[in-house]
Amino acid sequence: MNDLKIAIGSDHAGFSYKQQLLQTLKVTELKDFGTYAADSVDYPDFAHPVAKAVESGEFDFGILVCGSANGVAITANKHQGIRAAICWNEELASLARLHNNANIVCIPERFIDFDTAQKIIETFFATEFEGGRHASRVGKMAC
Repeated sequence: MNDLKIAIGSDHAGFSYKQQLLQTLKVTELKDFGTYAADSVDYPDFAHPVAKAVESGEFDFGILVCGSANGVAITANKHQGIRAAICWNEELASLARLHNNANIVCIPERFIDFDTAQKIIETFFATEFEGGRHASRVGKMAC
């Protein structure tokens, strides 16, 4: 996990976990795309820059955190090169990478504890895409 470049962002409902992740993630590069305070904000303002950074190849993966993870996932998935997955346990994180080659993990802060969030992210980054029959399916995702 240490050699990864990660883009991270959140809205106000995910601000606390994002701030904690900024202190605990051990990666080569970690860029914070905001928000920078717990004041109410619009999640697309932070999900789009993270998605663009991953889609461009500047960053290997992205992390988006909001209350339910739905808004940031929907927003990020508007980008053709993004496969953002909402994960609330390690098994979903593993499957998102194994079968869907997900490149952004979306964390629902209001529904999981921080320790679980950390384990999800570690699993997500440690799991390789399985390819094979899943590669053709992933290839059919873009519109």
